Amino acid sequence: MAHAASAPALEPVYPGAALQATLDLLEQGVALFDSALCLVAWNRPFEQLLELPPWMCFRGAPCESFIAYGAARGAYGPGDPGEQVRAMVARARTATAHDWLRTRPDGSVLQVQARPIPGFGLALLYSDVTRHGHGGQQALEQTMTLEALVAERTAELSRSEARMRLITDSVPALIAYFDRTRVYHFINRGYAEWFGLDTSRPREVSAKAYLGAATYAGIRHNVARALHGETVTFEYDAQLVGGRHAIAQTTLIPEIGDDGSVLGCFELTIDTAEQKRAQKLIVEAQKMEALGQLTGGLAHDFNNILTVIIGNLTALAELGGDRAEIDEYVAPAVHAARRGSELIKGLLSFSRRQPLDARAVEIAPLLDAVARFVQPSLPEDLRLALGASDARLTCWTDSFQLQNALLNLVFNARDAMPAGGEVRLSAAAEVVDDAAALELDVAAGRYVRIQIDDDGCGMDQATLARACEPLFTTKQVGLGTGLGLAMVQGFVRQSGGAMRMHSAPGAGTRVALLIPAAHSAESDDLLAPAAAQVPVDPARLALLVDDDADVRKVVRRLLLGLGYAVIEAESATEAVSILDSTPGVALLLSDVVMPGDIDGVELAGYAERCHAIPRIILMSGHAPTGRQPLRWPLLGKPFAHDDLVAILSSERS
Repeated sequence: MAHAASAPALEPVYPGAALQATLDLLEQGVALFDSALCLVAWNRPFEQLLELPPWMCFRGAPCESFIAYGAARGAYGPGDPGEQVRAMVARARTATAHDWLRTRPDGSVLQVQARPIPGFGLALLYSDVTRHGHGGQQALEQTMTLEALVAERTAELSRSEARMRLITDSVPALIAYFDRTRVYHFINRGYAEWFGLDTSRPREVSAKAYLGAATYAGIRHNVARALHGETVTFEYDAQLVGGRHAIAQTTLIPEIGDDGSVLGCFELTIDTAEQKRAQKLIVEAQKMEALGQLTGGLAHDFNNILTVIIGNLTALAELGGDRAEIDEYVAPAVHAARRGSELIKGLLSFSRRQPLDARAVEIAPLLDAVARFVQPSLPEDLRLALGASDARLTCWTDSFQLQNALLNLVFNARDAMPAGGEVRLSAAAEVVDDAAALELDVAAGRYVRIQIDDDGCGMDQATLARACEPLFTTKQVGLGTGLGLAMVQGFVRQSGGAMRMHSAPGAGTRVALLIPAAHSAESDDLLAPAAAQVPVDPARLALLVDDDADVRKVVRRLLLGLGYAVIEAESATEAVSILDSTPGVALLLSDVVMPGDIDGVELAGYAERCHAIPRIILMSGHAPTGRQPLRWPLLGKPFAHDDLVAILSSERS
């Protein structure tokens, strides 16, 4: 943070050890690899963040050895370590810029940035994003590290200045030194990338010129404090070349001479915008995981209860009797129970634990169906305008969940326009590039953008920031649950997409859903004929397994009505004993989540492997955490007679 001056008082010397110490002061880990992907230089945080043993880090160490070390420790998630190593080495050899997050064995999260060095190799930057947000502690730790730099500055030359210049230029941060007259003597390539400065002419650099007079006036007092011997850390907004924006965090540490006077200051500046965004994503992921665990447990119990209620009420209605009484008492109860089931599905969708029936979905007819369905519910002074959509637009998602999401958004728009207006529903193709993909936290590629615009009252920024929080609502008591937008966002995320919202008071609201586009091979599935319904085989032996006796009673009655003889088991362990001693079981219908050492998925595998049971169907109140049955159909609770018939028929066909 300095301005140009005509004559510097001192000309400090920059030994390689000082530049190495500058790298070591970084909170981020840095590693530089040559074109053969062999290690050339690194700093201490690189060893510490990756928990590397000392013997691994030496000049010439292959990049593959560090990747293999992380894969063996499970740092890249589930999968074959050998395949993970091959894939990551292949990506490194492309020498392209890319970013990703990885979880260390202790649960903390690293953000990794790979940046090519033209004509040389590849630089990697590792940031512990689980720690950001604790400003005071971070500043203290950074201060201690920078103060250590002053003590180490006089160390012997260990590398050539040209090599160290290459290393500092590879770091995605601004590194500089200016003397006590505020004249720069060294700036790295980061200054050229941020502000378009000539790094070969540091003496001509003026902080007031490249930051702007207003910004420099706001930080000038921090420069003065540093030149009086105080280490300072501060943040400010910086406008970069090309109109880009950065949240700059600068640390200045004074260099003290033997006589106690300040000779100059070392400067380190980083952009914390991406780190703060990564921290926000981690907090959101942790919140989603906690809510997912809560809703998963609730869903299992409530869906068991609803299975019993719907099953018994349906059976009661089928007994006959006074039709008027059935319509007045039983039918509303069944309808309310089914609404409860849909609410549970919505909660699971929000927490991304509701399995999606994903397939290629044609957007134009789906929007037409939504418009026809919602039109009768709109007041006369509110118009629904359906924009023209390309008939070829096809996305890969669950059509039922997408339709529900759009209905939810249209009704939200209706509620925001009590005085009438227009809601516009449209769709278009959109290509998400690498920069936008990083911002949206999705994969780059082709998407279908479905957009809902309204002329309503709009939201201020504080309300918009909380709009997708579960149970947050601006509606009156009894008019909203606060789950609508949260469930829409959860469904879109589970589909591999993203949701964008723009709103302002009095200017209406725009919600855009980005859903991955279906490839042509996937679209061909739309032309496949529907599977023919076949009757259920009569009078066969079925083994029913569920730990809830009331659920077994309801499902047993359904199976008996379909002509099955039924044996019951209250646990998977008991079911194994029955299978071992009872020949002729033609159907295994088992709950997934049950107490004991064996769950429904393991039971299904045993029944198929050891007893060749011809028909196996699993049922569950929620999708199993961590894995889903892949070889057997899953019947979601609650279900009724028609649902069971449908899955038995489709399973046979």
